[in-house]
Amino acid sequence: MKTRELGTAGLKVSELGLGCMGFSQGYGPAGTREDAISLIRTAFDRGIRLFDTAEVYGPFTNEELVGEAVAPFRDRVVVATKFGFKINRDGRQIGLDSRPEHIREAVDGSLRRLGTGHIDLLYQHRVDPEVPIEDVAGTVRDLITEGKVKHFGLSEASAGTIRAANAVQPVTAVQSEYSLWWREPEKKVLPACGELGIGFVPFSPLGRGFLTGKISAGTEFAPGDMRGRLPRFTPEARKANQAVVDLLDTLGRTKDATPAQIALAWLLAQKPWIVPIPGTRKLERLEENLGAAGVTLTPEDLANLDDAVARIPIEGARYPEELEKTIDR
Repeated sequence: MKTRELGTAGLKVSELGLGCMGFSQGYGPAGTREDAISLIRTAFDRGIRLFDTAEVYGPFTNEELVGEAVAPFRDRVVVATKFGFKINRDGRQIGLDSRPEHIREAVDGSLRRLGTGHIDLLYQHRVDPEVPIEDVAGTVRDLITEGKVKHFGLSEASAGTIRAANAVQPVTAVQSEYSLWWREPEKKVLPACGELGIGFVPFSPLGRGFLTGKISAGTEFAPGDMRGRLPRFTPEARKANQAVVDLLDTLGRTKDATPAQIALAWLLAQKPWIVPIPGTRKLERLEENLGAAGVTLTPEDLANLDDAVARIPIEGARYPEELEKTIDR
């Protein structure tokens, strides 16, 4: 697999990474720890060098899993994790917390759970409106000086926040949702990243599975699957949004590619500093996603796809209203 560079400080990663949240939460009952570790190690064997986790996934258990899985090749991969949520003793999120002292506590906990001496890429998971971003960036800068962290990242941050943070400590990567059915970052965030030399890491690059073509209006989500409470995944919205998948399928047939591969290839073609992190718990889906790196979309393909998607009204908000309030604008 080819490599790409995030930021201007020489962080090189595979052109596709692996989002690891689903091994612990988000998409119904998790599989076994053994299966998750096996898949992560298979991903490494197939060329993936960026693995994405967070303290809040589980919470905490996902970092432990990822740390164990990558231990045999720790020095050959980039491990990204995140801080920024307040978590009570019962393991529930009870708000945001990016106070400097909490960042340090979170980092020490992540290092312990990951079983590593440093975090390659540390993201602020969500912008905390109660803590100046300059204080956050300054704390991470100090952690970098101390050797506990190598690179600084932001997640779901606005262009203004990115600029303010970057002025204190250079930002290596911004992680936000981005796909053919969620293109909000194109308005301000991607231009800011391009201007400042910051890499961009799309999460949910397959629209939480919808762009794979494996979900229909009649799909029933398992208990604990977050999609069951997302406005964009109501049966009515899924029926309306099927037009996007049909478009991907049509183009894919001309490329001997699946809808998922076309969706990922489209992202890879946007900028050379974009590195999607699709997540999966299934080996066949991993292999399918990796195949996207071999799909070539011509400028004409991209123009036609953009034009067609622009004429499809996407139905449903991506989050419930209470979650949308936590996103930095």
